[in-house]
Amino acid sequence: MKAKELKQKYLEFFKNKNHIIIPSASLIPDNDPTALFTTAGMHPLVSFIMGQPHPSGKRLVNAQKCLRTQDIDEVGDSTHTTFFEMLGNWSLGDYFKKEAIEMSFEFLTKTLNFPLSHLAFTCFEGDKNAPKDEEAAKIWLTLGVPKERIAFLGKEDNWWGPVGDSGPCGPDTEMFYWVGETNPPKEFDPNDNNWMEIWNDVFIQYDKTKEGKFTSLKNKTIDTGLGLERVTAVLQGKKTVFDTELFQPIFEKITQLTDTEPNRKNITSYRIIADHLRASVFLLGDERKITPSNVDQGYILRRFIRRTIRHLKNLGLKIENIDLAPFAKLIIKMYQEEYPLLKENSQFIIEELKKEQEKFKQTLEKGLKEFNKMSNKKVIPGKDAFLLFQSYGFPLELTVELANEKGINVDEENFHKEYQKHQELSRIGAEKKFKGGLSESSEETKKLHTTTHLLAEALRKIISPDIKQRGSNITDERLRFDFNFDRKLTDEEKKAIEEEVNKVIQQGLEVKREEMSLDQAKKLKAQAEFGLKYPDQVSVYFIGDYSIEICGGPHIKNTKELGKFKIKKEQSSAAGIRRIKAVLE
Repeated sequence: MKAKELKQKYLEFFKNKNHIIIPSASLIPDNDPTALFTTAGMHPLVSFIMGQPHPSGKRLVNAQKCLRTQDIDEVGDSTHTTFFEMLGNWSLGDYFKKEAIEMSFEFLTKTLNFPLSHLAFTCFEGDKNAPKDEEAAKIWLTLGVPKERIAFLGKEDNWWGPVGDSGPCGPDTEMFYWVGETNPPKEFDPNDNNWMEIWNDVFIQYDKTKEGKFTSLKNKTIDTGLGLERVTAVLQGKKTVFDTELFQPIFEKITQLTDTEPNRKNITSYRIIADHLRASVFLLGDERKITPSNVDQGYILRRFIRRTIRHLKNLGLKIENIDLAPFAKLIIKMYQEEYPLLKENSQFIIEELKKEQEKFKQTLEKGLKEFNKMSNKKVIPGKDAFLLFQSYGFPLELTVELANEKGINVDEENFHKEYQKHQELSRIGAEKKFKGGLSESSEETKKLHTTTHLLAEALRKIISPDIKQRGSNITDERLRFDFNFDRKLTDEEKKAIEEEVNKVIQQGLEVKREEMSLDQAKKLKAQAEFGLKYPDQVSVYFIGDYSIEICGGPHIKNTKELGKFKIKKEQSSAAGIRRIKAVLE
């Protein structure tokens, strides 16, 4: 089944269930300063989910164009894209769990003919604020789902909201399809990557008050989301979304214009070019016509276009010969039937792409002059290489290539250190412009922030005393911690780190904050994030006699408040940089 047919079947199915088809909203959120882009189908509907009547009624369905940039640096692997389409249906105070689950099940098994033998489901396991969602599980069971195919997971997996500190929120149930080579196992293991998440039904049934209490909502809401690209790949038995007709015509155009074929060495470039061009065309052709700039949405668009040009160069095209217009014309043709605005804005799209191409070419010329000034040294410092990247759009490979021609080296390690700092700042600034991370200072973020201090110290004690923080990101559900290390941690090492952190938690150490001069903090050998510039007066946090760290907070008072520490994932973040994602249970 093609993506277009899947979309039509979805809209028609819910139209027959008395849903009104509403158009896709702009990729740029309306009156929402907290995010740069529309990141999910429900994003444009938040005010209606929160109680405002929708002009089209209580039952809605649509295909929403979405853009997410938090994983921009992971685009190029088999799963990540920035631009995608989300199919969704909503009940604004009309039907609830039973009908929503029954409709989802009917669409999957009757319309798409997915065999029940290849499906599995997750439900909310419950916590102190909301009970275990036995109701959702029972509905799945009545539809013939074996109990072995239902797993209960916590808030980080099976809960939505609220938007901000308070407001509507609730549990969800997620649907998974077996994409493995063998027959699916009898019992569902949510950690097995052969189970691909394809759909999510959210049951917005609670109101979280500003005091943190959860009360039942009078008008309960259903919010669902099914990823068009992902489900298309599943229906076609493809290993990745890039193997479907949504990307293959762009791949063919890349092959034609670069005289290459996609292979193991260049597949990352193919995928980045295809994804970023699709995103660029939709941003330029959007209702709000985003143009390349150095701030906000325009900065992301500029990054997409310049990254595309760099990867076309990687495939052997000379910069001066690169022209993005043929790609833009192709993508417009692919989507103009469903999104006629792209055809209307086609001249604008192509003109803006050409302008940005020329600007980048000129910037590269200026960068070459800057490079020539640097090339009288034996080694180009990492900071200089990063300046060429940030200010002139020089990818590291280009700087290394030019340096080799002159018989000099580039300090690549320090380039990556500079890039990591920039990447973290860009990510925080782009996806959640005025919100998120530590700004909310909820109890959960305080706990996880304190835990990063313990994790950092445990890494130094168990792995290497030279480990330094290279960035972190904390939500109220998990921590993400980046650190310098040149290989994957073993399972034994991860277990030892977990045990070390949990041992310190159980000791009930007091967390104290003191203000002092930066010099005094350095004399005490207080840890600090690598590369950050600190003011003359700093806050230093002492966790018993275990950890001393310069930090802006916030923190809890005693480690016994933290619960159990668990590492969820350890992976590469950049060259010489590892990333740990962890939770408190």
